[in-house]
Amino acid sequence: MNIINWVKRQRIRYTLKRHSISYELWETVIDRTSLLHDLSSTEKAGLRELATLFLCQKTITGAQGLLVSDEMKVIIAAQAVLPVLELGLDYYNGWVEIILYPGAFRVSHGDVDQNGLVSSESHNLSGESWLRGPVILSWEDIEYELHAPHPGYNVVVHEFAHKLDMLNGRANGMPPLHPRMEIDQWTHALSVAFETLQQQVAHQHSTRINAYAATTPAEYFAVVSEYFFTAPDVLGKHCPDVYLQLTQFYRQNPVSRRKHKMMESAR
Repeated sequence: MNIINWVKRQRIRYTLKRHSISYELWETVIDRTSLLHDLSSTEKAGLRELATLFLCQKTITGAQGLLVSDEMKVIIAAQAVLPVLELGLDYYNGWVEIILYPGAFRVSHGDVDQNGLVSSESHNLSGESWLRGPVILSWEDIEYELHAPHPGYNVVVHEFAHKLDMLNGRANGMPPLHPRMEIDQWTHALSVAFETLQQQVAHQHSTRINAYAATTPAEYFAVVSEYFFTAPDVLGKHCPDVYLQLTQFYRQNPVSRRKHKMMESAR
């Protein structure tokens, strides 16, 4: 065994033994987070280990005087590691901080047009991800989703999908694909669905996928990732090729997971 890998495994075992999320807190978080209810017992156990390691690698800092409790940290961590449940935490390397605001936060971005005119726009956001920088989240939005989950919407999954997208150097809807995935198939599936959604929005047609996804390819990837984990049946029905590509990228199949859970409940 490679000595570096051996040391890494020993460090992980030590962390899980000394800093593991308590069963009581973990069960409370699972109960409160409907996003995680379809997971099998084995998957929940794996998620708990990943969340433990995640909290040891990242810092969660409250902004504007917000006090961040252990339960809040675990709620965020559990949702953040769901996309990498079958990929591993190395996908979140290169940054360390999550900044948590009490509610939506206001940001200003400057822009320079072709004539050199400088303009500035301000927006209220529930989340933001920076390349090689922090993830910024609104606790109010996270907590609202716990009380009233909305299919196709999860701010934590959205922002961490952006982090995965940025692994190739920028957010463009093209995360680093696995060796056996075909780039042409990914590009065709997502670009066709993206352009179709743009046309629907342009002609003011009703859409089954949040219209915000039509903004940019990066936002499309983040939004369909939200649907993949929160409303996989909707994405699978209306964008089957996109759903197939995401099953290959995330190495998860939420539709099959949900069907299996329903069969278990019916017994």
